Formats: sequence, structure tokens, C-alpha cells
Amino acid sequence: MNFRLSPRWAPYVLISPFLILFAVFGVFPLGFSLWLAFQAWEPTSGLETMRWVGLENFAFALQDPWFWKALKNTAWLALMSGLPQHLVAIPLAAFIDGGIRRWRDGVVGAWFVPYITSTVAIAILFASLFSTDFGLVNAMLGWVGLGPVDWLGQPENVKPAIASIVFWRFVGFNVVLYLAALQSIPRDLYEAAALDGAGPLQRFRYITLPGLRPMIFFGVTLSVVGGLQLFEEPFILTGGRGGPDQSGMTAAVYLYRMAFDFNDFGGASAMSWLLFVVVVGLTWLTHRLLGPRKDGA
Repeated sequence: MNFRLSPRWAPYVLISPFLILFAVFGVFPLGFSLWLAFQAWEPTSGLETMRWVGLENFAFALQDPWFWKALKNTAWLALMSGLPQHLVAIPLAAFIDGGIRRWRDGVVGAWFVPYITSTVAIAILFASLFSTDFGLVNAMLGWVGLGPVDWLGQPENVKPAIASIVFWRFVGFNVVLYLAALQSIPRDLYEAAALDGAGPLQRFRYITLPGLRPMIFFGVTLSVVGGLQLFEEPFILTGGRGGPDQSGMTAAVYLYRMAFDFNDFGGASAMSWLLFVVVVGLTWLTHRLLGPRKDGA
């Protein structure tokens, strides 16, 4: 009851719960996965069976055709689901910002709902929608005279189905980002441009897009990082096996299979670090293309 905490140590004591949890659930798993990348280990055999193999896991990963196919699938899904998000979200945010006043909060909330909904629930719902015999998507195609499509049973249809789920889930999140960025663009610029005779398209091109550049960089970076880590949607839609001809197997799904199906934690750890290098490289490329320029623009 009479214990007094020294002011010198009080800040460290108060933030220690976060630091302890971060060390246990953040730093340790990260360091252990890096250590495992250089080991051959089957966890069912115990820690004493861990054996140092150096770069063999990385060499195996770079020669594994399934790993390269998973990377190609991941890149395709990241591009086909990420690019449309921004192509739709930017003009949609501009329309909501300038054309909707009374019901703006409700419209924005409706677009944001998919992002806060459980990913597992969304994937299960879309699995039913894409059902070959009883799915709503094929029913709508039948209304216009198109035959049923085997969305989840044919290799060429699995990736578009997954990409549509990712697009539907994240487009509203990007709309909210761009709406927030639009509030920082001075309205005087639009008024001056209108007085000078600039039309809506010219104002969008020369005022809105440059003003959104920092947020576009932020949003595209999030899409790149998230797209390369896709797991829940392809895992549930393909039953965790990658689908027909492994066309829906992403890098994250393959890492999971390496660890828990093939019991190769060392190989999975090495592949995860190679994926990390890919994410860092593409993030750097995004910064070069869309990041702040040296002149401050």
C-alpha cells in the first residue's frame, strides 16, 4: 500500500505490458522464423531433431516450381484485384464528395461495411454465390442467355472469382481514404478553376488527382502489401488446396501447406523471407513511382 514508483522508472513500467507482449508475440516469432529458415526441422519430432542446413531451404524454394507458380498467382491476384480498386474508388470518392450531401455518411458507411465484415464469412458467402448449379452469379448469367460457368472447378475461372471478392471487400476502404484526402484540397482551387472556364474533367485531372497523390501512394502501398499476403479468400474458396491445377494457390497458402501439410517448417520459413524480400522490392518500386518527389511535389 505504501509502495511508491520512482518517476525515473514509471514510464518504463507503464509501457512494459506492451513491450512484453510485443516481444513474445512479435519479436520472438520473427526471430525464430529467421532461425528456422536455416534449419531442417519437423516439429513432431521435437527440438532436438533441428539440424542446421544453411542456405539449402532457400535453394530449394528458388528451384520449387510450385513456389514460383504461387508467386505468379499472387502477383496476378494482387494486380487484378488491386488496380480496379483504385480506378473505381478515386472517381467514386470524387462523386460522393461533390455530388452527395444529405446522405453522404450513410453511403460511405454502406461502402465501408465489406471491409469490417469477417473475411471468413465473406469468402463462404461468395463460395455460395459462385456455385455452379445453385449460385446467384450463374443464375444472373442465365437471365441474359449465358450458360453456367464452373467458377471454382476450372483453372481459368478460379483467379477471377478470388479477385472479385478482394475487390468487393477493399474498394470501400479506399473510397474512405480518398474521401478523407479530398477534404484537404482547398475549395478555392476548384472555384478559381471554374471561373477560368475549366470543366469537371479538367478540374479532376489538374486539381483532384495531384491533390490525391500522397493518398494514392499510401493506398497503392497498402494494396501491394495486402495483395501479396492474400490468404483467407483463396484458402476458403479452394478448400485450402489451391484449387484445380493450383490456379488459386497464393504464396501465403503455399507457405501454410509447406508448414502444416508437408511438415517442412524450415522450407516454409525460407519462403516467407523470400516473400518478404518481394514485398520490400515492390514497395520500394511503388515509392519510386508514386512517392514524394525530390522537389516536394
